[in-house]
Amino acid sequence: MALQISAERTRAPKEKPEETGLGFGQYFTDHMFLADYSPDKGWSDARIVPYGPMALEPSCMVFHYGQELFEGLKAFRGPKGETRLFRPGMNARRMNASSRRMCIPAFPEEDFLQAVTELVKTDEDWIPSAAGTSLYIRPFIFAADARLGVHPSETYRFVIILSPCGSYYSQGFAPIRIYVEDEYIRAAPGGTGSAKCGGNYAGGMLAQQGAKAKGYSQVLWLDGKQKKYVAEVGAMNIMFKIDGKIVTAPLDGTILPGVTRDSCITLLKDWGMEVQERPLSIDEIVDAWKNGELEEAFGTGTAASISPVGEICYKGVPMPIHDFEVGPVSRRLYDELTGIQAGRMEDKHGWVKTI
Repeated sequence: MALQISAERTRAPKEKPEETGLGFGQYFTDHMFLADYSPDKGWSDARIVPYGPMALEPSCMVFHYGQELFEGLKAFRGPKGETRLFRPGMNARRMNASSRRMCIPAFPEEDFLQAVTELVKTDEDWIPSAAGTSLYIRPFIFAADARLGVHPSETYRFVIILSPCGSYYSQGFAPIRIYVEDEYIRAAPGGTGSAKCGGNYAGGMLAQQGAKAKGYSQVLWLDGKQKKYVAEVGAMNIMFKIDGKIVTAPLDGTILPGVTRDSCITLLKDWGMEVQERPLSIDEIVDAWKNGELEEAFGTGTAASISPVGEICYKGVPMPIHDFEVGPVSRRLYDELTGIQAGRMEDKHGWVKTI
């Protein structure tokens, strides 16, 4: 049965921002989606309402115990003006995987897709059309019980908000510098590393601040057990081209199973490239750099798409990569991925849902 969604239109539409200089996560559309969960009703009261503040009690459990999760996906304006969602089903499945880890009731995948579709259709005129822009979609769920006590909440709220955005980084599609963090850790075996929950990001902010103070855009995390193997970067997964092969960390429960990561692996294999999902030590990266075999490095994520890496710093030693220029694999991935998303290139894998 289709999700029954009521709709209340705003009486005060916002002025839309200029498409140049949108940045990331700075502007929000006119409407948002809400649904509530209770043990007796399950997920109910699905509604689209004007974007605005939500009233929550100070004792709301999410404030005290961090029981929440979120997702991130995008809608794109196609060449004929159509609206294109990129792999929303994978986001629906990943959200429910995070829900299991965070003791949050699952939201049916078909209802997720319907909610996203209806909200995007409602604010369709907010989708930018300039090159490199999109409509970022942020679904999230949080514990809503107004009481204290360390146990799962009984009630929850599911929210979706929309944000027109441009490049995640101010420099656009250009190489970034990343700093290898060998003191703090992001996640450990048995933890919440594979769940998309806020605590994973909050716990990384101190290291991120330290990296930025040194002039680096992101932190490269090492594994939480030995601080030896590459995990991921603060806002994305990461891949390395070493002696002609693409190497990236395996999905061992400590890193996020990225939608862009999966898409890139598929495209790379389509091109006949060897992709190795295996433990990769930071020492191996250093050795490859010294031997001239570290040919490229790039991050993959929904917010930033493909982020070429121009330098890695480990233990105070900067290691420039590909002369601090965008490498051919990074460029080809960026061009093909964004081309599929925007409808400029053939979608051979059926990744795009047109609405």
